Amino acid sequence: MDASRCGEMGGPGRNILVTYYYTIDEYIKASDRADFHHSVHQHNTQTLKIVVRSRNLDIGMSIFSTCYLMNPTIFLQSRSSLKTPNEGLATVRCTKVVRNVNLEKLRHNYLFPEIEARELEHMKKYPDANIIRLGIGDTTEPIPDIITSNMAEYARGLSTRKGYKGYGAEQGNKDLRKAIAESFYKDLGVKDAEVFVSDGAQCDISRLQLLLGSNVSVAVQDPNFPAYMDSSVIIGQAGDFLDETLKYKNIEYMTCGPQNNFFPDLSTTSRTDIIFFCSPNNPTGHAASREQLTQLVEFARKNGSIIVYDSAYSVYITDDSPRSIYEIPGARECAIEISSFSKIAGFTGVRLGWTVVPDELYYANKVPVINDFERIVCTCFNGASRIAQAGGIACLSPDGFKAVMSVVDYYMENAKILVDTFTSLGLVVYGGVNAPYVWVHFPGSRSWNVFSEILKKTHIITVPGSGFGPGGEGFIRVTAFGQRAHILEASARLRSVL
Repeated sequence: MDASRCGEMGGPGRNILVTYYYTIDEYIKASDRADFHHSVHQHNTQTLKIVVRSRNLDIGMSIFSTCYLMNPTIFLQSRSSLKTPNEGLATVRCTKVVRNVNLEKLRHNYLFPEIEARELEHMKKYPDANIIRLGIGDTTEPIPDIITSNMAEYARGLSTRKGYKGYGAEQGNKDLRKAIAESFYKDLGVKDAEVFVSDGAQCDISRLQLLLGSNVSVAVQDPNFPAYMDSSVIIGQAGDFLDETLKYKNIEYMTCGPQNNFFPDLSTTSRTDIIFFCSPNNPTGHAASREQLTQLVEFARKNGSIIVYDSAYSVYITDDSPRSIYEIPGARECAIEISSFSKIAGFTGVRLGWTVVPDELYYANKVPVINDFERIVCTCFNGASRIAQAGGIACLSPDGFKAVMSVVDYYMENAKILVDTFTSLGLVVYGGVNAPYVWVHFPGSRSWNVFSEILKKTHIITVPGSGFGPGGEGFIRVTAFGQRAHILEASARLRSVL
């Protein structure tokens, strides 16, 4: 909850009591700019308890991420706090429900809201700045008309007796499931019935976690897309966060950096039940080679593991790297694949994706995994929007696919501009060839410091590599999703400043 909403809920002109938990460094920064009457109490050796009484809540509270409203009392927890303190809540009327202890293990805020909060803080300092956002991987180009026209026609049909339909199959429209199987898995043995249409790959990650449960062991690439790690913590697969290693206990971190060609050393990787693997990778942009994926599948088969393979960026591959895990012999016996229309067709807000669960994939007790996933889908999901699915069918028509691939090419031209820009500055750059992400190395520097320095000097939003795991320290991720004019302007600013 941001500061303005807190102010509105408190009511104009009212005295509002606010309790903060600051680190000492945060308090020094905030007290320099805040207009309030406050008292300071030592909470522990690293944290100060600040009690504020103010009529002005516009005091830079965007640096806080969690707001509990107890009208007229508000409790705000500092983003740097590890756990919600119990102190200060004596006047709150509580239920007897115990908080999910796994949520208390989450060490950081989810990465992208954290970046948004820092952007808001920057905008307060530089209100006239023209900010260019190359951070969150959100598409910017309009969805091709051939696709939106099909969606609009379907939506209009819902206003007619003939065209109206209610609930659909939870597994998805049969025509769309068939089109996905034929378009992305031709000659790979994937059947229509093994394709489950969803509201996006990130939602499917959580459904798969619900399917797998808390008693499985998990391995993730390091760096990795934050949803794998956060969902593993929330479901209960992870132990406590260790400050000395910046890692969670009970999670196998598979280092994937330049030193090992962005592929883990499987000879030193412990056996786990589940292996999360993304190719082309978000954030590094690396597409695993056929040889690498063959090693991964052999490793999983040998250990009796299940690979959860994220292929959300497969259409961006320009070389002969596999676009699906099922191109590798034996993968149908050990892998689930998730993917999405978000970055293929600009459906980040429309929401449409899919998961493939082969009928050859079995649990240790010989029960087919597909049976349980179908039950999860039918229990926890009412199916993707019929309108979105109409758009998906249009995307996979010959003309529709040609149209969306022209947008993909546009983003990859953006990536080339960014790669050339950072390379011209003498920096080592990865990605940007098979994925719309550029992974830039700043050796000897802290990722958040580089993020802040670039933002301050160029008003460009990037993503600190450490937000994707300890293996991302010293890197930043830059997205190629953006309007060409913004990409060129960003390039000019970077060249002039860096």
